[in-house]
Amino acid sequence: LRSIDRSTRVIEATLDRVPEIQGAIFSVENQTGAIRAMVGGFDFQASKFNRAMQAERQPGSVFKIFTYVAAIESGYSPTDTVLDAPVELVDGLGRPYAPENVDKEFRGLITIRQALTGSRNVPTIRLANALGIDTLIEAAHRFGIQRDLPAFLSLALGAAEVTLAEMTSAFSVFPNDGVRVTPYFIERIENTNGVLLEQENPRIHEVISSETAETMVDLLQGVVQGGTAVRARALKRPVGGKTGTTNDSTDSWFIGFTPHATAGVWVGYDEKKSLGPKVYGSNLALP
Repeated sequence: LRSIDRSTRVIEATLDRVPEIQGAIFSVENQTGAIRAMVGGFDFQASKFNRAMQAERQPGSVFKIFTYVAAIESGYSPTDTVLDAPVELVDGLGRPYAPENVDKEFRGLITIRQALTGSRNVPTIRLANALGIDTLIEAAHRFGIQRDLPAFLSLALGAAEVTLAEMTSAFSVFPNDGVRVTPYFIERIENTNGVLLEQENPRIHEVISSETAETMVDLLQGVVQGGTAVRARALKRPVGGKTGTTNDSTDSWFIGFTPHATAGVWVGYDEKKSLGPKVYGSNLALP
């Protein structure tokens, strides 16, 4: 505690313990692609690694959006039903694959809306199997996921690795009527005389129809109103979004949007290490 003058006192403090857990934030304007906020980690002086754009992590359930987009494009509606019951399928290597829900329970015949709202794994896998995993991969690439994706059913639950920037940009498609604008940092560059030297020309990608986008906005707003992202209701805005948690809680995600902006949050250790028991996207990344 020190005094600057009689009316101003300053408290100086240092952290007793530097956090081991890292986090990242990435936010873009939906209509322009302008990056409005980015945090790449706890301390740039300690690590120059930008976890918002460089870290490739498993996204967990936030990746489910591609299954539900593919389903809507294939003619499914939110009121159509899918079975939430034990199933054993064959993965891309010919091995048996029996997915489970996080709560280890099954709810029988439920609607597609209920499956996404409750982030049910087994119905998502059933949909992915019916649609074909290549359909999901094609959808993900349209949304700007640029890497090769494994043709395994577990991909539908987020078994691949992506960046926070990629996934946040993908979510911005929904509130922007099916259009993705490539994110950018610098709007324009002028010299000291005000002469324009360089200007960003938005790169626009028509990803899905406006009807599909509208349906997905409605579904993802339902996730906030009564699903795994219910804590986002505290914003008191028209928010849609999706939480994500990987196996053993090594990665915690939330990506959400308003009509104006989309923001994504990732939390985890740099190494593949559990964040602890009962840690999910809903109670760590989302808040």
